[in-house]
Amino acid sequence: MKIGLLVGGDSPERDVSLSSGKAIHKALELLGNNVIVLDTFNGIRSLESKILNVDLIFNGLHGGDGENGNVAAYLESLNIPFTGSDQDSSKICMDKDLSKKLVSDKGIGTPNWIVSSSLPSESQLESLGLPIIVKPNDQGSTIGLSLVKDKIEIGPAFKIASNFADSVMFESFILGREITVPIIGSNSYSIVEIVPKKNLYDYECKYTAGMSEYFCPADIDDNLSNKIKNIALRIHNLLRCRHYSRVDFLLDKNNKIWFLEINTLPGMTKTSLLPKSLSADGFSFNDVIQMIIDEALKIK
Repeated sequence: MKIGLLVGGDSPERDVSLSSGKAIHKALELLGNNVIVLDTFNGIRSLESKILNVDLIFNGLHGGDGENGNVAAYLESLNIPFTGSDQDSSKICMDKDLSKKLVSDKGIGTPNWIVSSSLPSESQLESLGLPIIVKPNDQGSTIGLSLVKDKIEIGPAFKIASNFADSVMFESFILGREITVPIIGSNSYSIVEIVPKKNLYDYECKYTAGMSEYFCPADIDDNLSNKIKNIALRIHNLLRCRHYSRVDFLLDKNNKIWFLEINTLPGMTKTSLLPKSLSADGFSFNDVIQMIIDEALKIK
């Protein structure tokens, strides 16, 4: 099969995409595909002639147009099959505020939050308490994210987040275990627990070897584990994701489950969580890539 692999782009997550792309590229070739690597740095439209000459697009982008629905919309206009969620689902999931509202409306717990394009007043932030998480409303890989423990840190944290998005999310910080659940097709897979070396699972801890420990399957009893995995699949379907995703949660000291966000294009680097989970369930990286391709080629 002739597959076009989208990588790079011009989002703040370009380096992550290039790293994922290398691993995906190798797997695609080992699976017997003819692979054309397409860097979207100059925009997806500049690659139209090459895109029209492939059987499938594997979307290896992270953040920006690759994840916010713009690339998906363009590929849909060309009637080219591609991996990952469609434009509508991508837009919803990239918007942390909207996705949290939709999930919360269905009775699924998520930390209290507000979103603003300007620095909120003290009275607006009172309901959140301290500490709080301050982050761009539409970025991934914890880019622009800060953990704020004191009021004087709110302004600088807002400024950092504002460098990456027009609107900024202020979210109550809940102390607990960071866990994530991968989804492929209609199945959820082993829960991964993340234990960062720092207080927060930030960009450095995500992408620097040795900065986090991972436990998979997480040490969670079967009943609770199944409940978490079922909620993850419910969120995946609620937000109309397709093919694959990864749903992030916090599990507090009372074992209450808190939804954080969903990733429609999970990382595929050596330290990425989805491959770790599937590996624990007996699937190789090549298996994972083939499973995603199979989902994308299913006749609806």
